[in-house]
Amino acid sequence: MVAEPQLSDERKASVARALSSFFSDEFDEDLSDFRALEVVDFLLDQIGPSQYNQAIIDARAYFLEKVEDLDSVLYVPEKL
Repeated sequence: MVAEPQLSDERKASVARALSSFFSDEFDEDLSDFRALEVVDFLLDQIGPSQYNQAIIDARAYFLEKVEDLDSVLYVPEKL
């Protein structure tokens, strides 16, 4: 099963508002809600997979480090 990066409707709308504000402030250009949402969809399609994959790589490295450290954290010496 392959997960596709997705945003909730609320998050997508929030990002679109931020994008519209950015375009207005930086480029003096107004984006309609439709255009802003299209740009968000485009960017999610273009960079979402690489960011998702990097997050998986980072999470895997984190958990592997924690698993390797289990012996030092949970090891109980045997009594002779």
